Parts: sequence; C-alpha cells; structure tokens
Amino acid sequence: MTSLNRPARLNRALLAVFGLLLLGSGFFAVAAHFSRLGFLDSGAPLIPATADPPTWMLWVTAATAVILGLLVLRWLAAQLARRPKTRTWHLEHNPEEGNTELTANTATAPFLSDVATYPGVHHARATLAGTSRNPTLAIVISTEQGGDLTTINHRLNTHGLPRLRRALDLDELPFTVEYRFTTHTGARAR
Repeated sequence: MTSLNRPARLNRALLAVFGLLLLGSGFFAVAAHFSRLGFLDSGAPLIPATADPPTWMLWVTAATAVILGLLVLRWLAAQLARRPKTRTWHLEHNPEEGNTELTANTATAPFLSDVATYPGVHHARATLAGTSRNPTLAIVISTEQGGDLTTINHRLNTHGLPRLRRALDLDELPFTVEYRFTTHTGARAR
C-alpha cells in the first residue's frame, strides 16, 4: 500500500535525489583533490588570478557546513520515524507475588481484529506507546472511499476502546485516529 500523503512521498524522493547529487559532488571533489581525475590539476586555483580567502573564512564555512549537515541528518532521521516507540509494560500490583510483562503488540492484537470487523474497514493498525501510567494509542484505519466514518468512530468510542481500556485496566487512554481511504478493488485511491 502506498501513502496518500503525496507531499511526504515527494519530499522523500527529492531528499533522496538531492542527497545523491551531494554525495556525487563530494566524491568528485575528493577525487579532484587527490589528483584522481586526469583532466583536473589539484594544484591549480579554482578561479585564476585571485587571492586565497582569509583563514577565518575557511573556518566559518567549515563550521556552517557541519551545522547544516547535522541539521539535515536530524531532519532525515525525523522522516524515518513513522510510529511512536512501544514498550513492554510491567504490570505489578504486588511485586512479591510476581511480575507480569505485556508487549504492546500483544495488547493491541485483539483490539485490531475487532476493529477490522467494523463495516467498511479493510485493515487497521495500532501502536500502543508510553508506559502503563502514561499510555497513548495511535490507530490507522484503512476504509472504503464511501465508508461511514461516523459509524466507525461511534463503534470505536462505544465498543472497541472501552474494551481495550478494560483489558489494560486503564481509566483513560488518549488516542489518535488516522483514516486512509482505499478503492473497492483494494488498490489505494490517488
């Protein structure tokens, strides 16, 4: 399945092309510096008949390049983060009697199989993040183009989420829902 978020897809594609261009130009500059290119002289000035720039200018340029590089790496890492971080919950009401561990996927599997049976829902994904004291749930539901979101929301709020809260022994469970629309053939709408 492809994402309906075309700007994000375009963003990643342009980022990859820009990264490849920068990588290629970096390899070209290093090869030219070490005289690996026969048609360029590494000792020749870039622009003839000009003086070398002051040393402080080289340091400012290098520092700016490093800062920009680190910012771009941080931005690239943010592009890859798609889901909240999940944890294994430790459910201990009385530590002397034992320790119970529950993975987030185990907790959400029955909820997701239940949501998948709602009318108009093709597929559902959920991520249970945080700790048992501060949980959050992110739900992604794939539904038909003409799917009734009001009915799906009503079923979530009156059936699915209360059952999940009871199963996890939680009073509150903050959540977000993202809907992705598909066509009747199963192909994603564009």
